[in-house]
This record gives sequence, structure tokens and C-alpha cells, in this order.
Amino acid sequence: MPHILWSLVLTLHIVGMAVWVGGATYAVAILRPSLSLLDKAQRSAVHLLTLKRFLRVIWHIMPIVLITGWLMIMHEGGFAAIPWTTNVMQVLGLIMAGLFLRVFYGPYQKARRAIRPQPQTFDSIRSLMLGVVACGVLAILCASIGHGL
Repeated sequence: MPHILWSLVLTLHIVGMAVWVGGATYAVAILRPSLSLLDKAQRSAVHLLTLKRFLRVIWHIMPIVLITGWLMIMHEGGFAAIPWTTNVMQVLGLIMAGLFLRVFYGPYQKARRAIRPQPQTFDSIRSLMLGVVACGVLAILCASIGHGL
């Protein structure tokens, strides 16, 4: 493929990761603490609406990030030819995908179906999102380390 196409694949990958990790960071570090200013009913409503929008975006971004990552691995000569940092990024991306699925099919569905979602449910979502943030930051670190290899 022409060089410009691989640049577009890399751009999709980086933008997707920025939205995924940045959105999870926003949810954990900014949104959740700010919601304490609202009464309980408003807090749950705003939190659910925000999660619904964010998780819908991630449903589209997650496969794009994984597929573009694998395409770049194939372009670089396959799994045997890549540096160890790329393999670590791949594992972290799969863990992030698993955490996303756990949030979506677990506590998010529980909160969505509840008449009055419990704070513990949102705490569970926050804990899983912290895992996404941690994996994302580690993946970015691996990308930076791997760039020099």
C-alpha cells in the first residue's frame, strides 16, 4: 500500500486511542467527582447519559484501534518481526477491550435497567475505567519506548 495509506491507518489508530483513553480519563477524573454537585436522581441520570454516549463511541473505536494495530503489525513483517513493546501494546489493547466489554455487559447494564441505580454500581464502572486508563497509559509508554527501538 502507498505510504499515505499507512499514515492514515496510523492516524486512525492514534486518534482512536486518544478518544478511548482520554474519554476514560475524563469519566474517572473529571465527570464522576463533578457529579457530586447534583442531587442523587440528577447524578444518576447525567452519569447514565454520559456513559451511554461514551460507550457507544467506544463500540466503534475499539475494533478500529485493534484492527489498525494488527494491520500495522502485518505491514511491519508480522508478529515475529515487531519489537517486544508492540506485543505489550497488543496485550494491553486486548485487556482494555475486555474491560470495556465488562463495563458494558456488567455494571452499565445493571445501572441502565435499575429504577434507582446504586452508587456501588457506578463505583464498579469507575474501577473498571481506571483499569482502562492504566492500560492506556502503559500502552502509550510502550509506544514511546518502542519508537526508539
